[in-house]
Amino acid sequence: MIESVVLPTDRGGWWHNYICPAHGTELVHVGLETGDFPTDGAPCPAGCRIDTPNVRGAWTVLAHRECARRILDAARHGSSAEQRQAAALLEQYADLYHALPAEHGEAPAWMLRGRLFHQGLTEAIWAVTIAQATWELVEKEVSVAASVFRLLDSLAAAAQAGREVLVKEGRFTSNYIAWINAAGACCTRDPVWLTGELGMFNHLVAATGEDGWQWEASTYYHSFVLRAAHAALAALPDVQPPELLRSRLAAMRSVLTRLQTDSGLLPALHDGPYQSADYDAELGELALEPEHRADGVTVFPNGGYAIVRSHGMHAVIDFGDHGGSHGHRDKLALYLYGPNTAWQPDPGQVPYGHRGWRAHYASTRSHPAFAVDGLEQAECGGVLVHHDDNSITVRCDDAYPGVTATRTIRRTATGLTDELSLTAAAPRDLTLQLRSAVDLDVRLEDSITTRWSGKETLHGSHFCTAAAEFMTFPGPGPADDPRASVSYVDWTAHDVSTARFHSDYEMRT
Repeated sequence: MIESVVLPTDRGGWWHNYICPAHGTELVHVGLETGDFPTDGAPCPAGCRIDTPNVRGAWTVLAHRECARRILDAARHGSSAEQRQAAALLEQYADLYHALPAEHGEAPAWMLRGRLFHQGLTEAIWAVTIAQATWELVEKEVSVAASVFRLLDSLAAAAQAGREVLVKEGRFTSNYIAWINAAGACCTRDPVWLTGELGMFNHLVAATGEDGWQWEASTYYHSFVLRAAHAALAALPDVQPPELLRSRLAAMRSVLTRLQTDSGLLPALHDGPYQSADYDAELGELALEPEHRADGVTVFPNGGYAIVRSHGMHAVIDFGDHGGSHGHRDKLALYLYGPNTAWQPDPGQVPYGHRGWRAHYASTRSHPAFAVDGLEQAECGGVLVHHDDNSITVRCDDAYPGVTATRTIRRTATGLTDELSLTAAAPRDLTLQLRSAVDLDVRLEDSITTRWSGKETLHGSHFCTAAAEFMTFPGPGPADDPRASVSYVDWTAHDVSTARFHSDYEMRT
């Protein structure tokens, strides 16, 4: 209820610091509408209570964001009294904002700095919500103070200044630009934020490939940019995007709907949360509906992913470029899903404030990829060798010096076949990694078999052309809860120059 909302009076920090240093889990969102940080600290799901300056700053970001959302909800759907309360809270925000110095002096030097927040990106996202609420009230003929419109002007000016900094740094394709343009469009309703040289239309074309993928090839940042585009377009409904942009926006949506399983599971490729209520709400803004297709192979050549569907199975193979700061060292990783079960998913990423867990979830070690001598892959990309309706072959030559990896996924009469061939210039330890997110039962008898549990069950049978050990050991769970213990498997051929790892999979309900 809007009556209960009390605005925080402190500046926001960096929300990625809202994480337990011991357990790596995001802290629980509590008291965000009360104006005061919890007196006994922010709670961790494991029972910790954390009270540090960084956590307080992160909580304040979340609180400002939640307050802005409550104001917008009241402006859109509230009673006349609630809408007047929303207008009063906007006036309070205007007074708070204009009483602050122009730049957040405590922000790290690498950030595009904001005024109310450490980060200019956070401020732009908040500005979109504040502007949407303001114009909703205007359209409903609710009186809004002149200081609120000065706030919108100040936010637009800050967005323009931030965009100029990024452009000078050669970062026009940054996902920051998407929200900066959205903030400018929402605050001013000036079409130049869409149609100008540095506006949304040109940014989206520059930042995405013809297949629709945003260049970082992260599910989260792809949807992040698409949400910004939707907000900007909604602010200026009379501005018609050119055909190229309409096509690109449709392709961006199609990336997500094709990537979903039939029940709506969305793989957390590269940086971004594995799963969270906030992320689900953000995806809900896009109103995605899964595209139900016949079995076959879908290739995204720019993003560097392929989806293979066969007999209810949903496999994703990663062969694209690294993806910059949001990329992971997981070339030729194979992610396996059923309609309702993530058997071997991309594990996602924790909030960035935890350096140790962030490094783990970006690492080769945490992914169902290949490794050599137990070392990390280089930040590299692979190439598409061949694909048709029944198979795809991809290759990577740059993950390790002198090592070539080729992986082929084939549809079969009952499921999928996975074949990874590794060739080294000299004898090495060559490893295929399996990374289960469900209970995994391994049996070594005449052959190696695996059983992956879930709402659907995955059965695998495995052999290698070289003598290889199939070693099972506990590892951290997906990034929403690193405390969870899941089964890691390192399937290693020791001291060889070549090995071919072959797996047959089929799903049983």
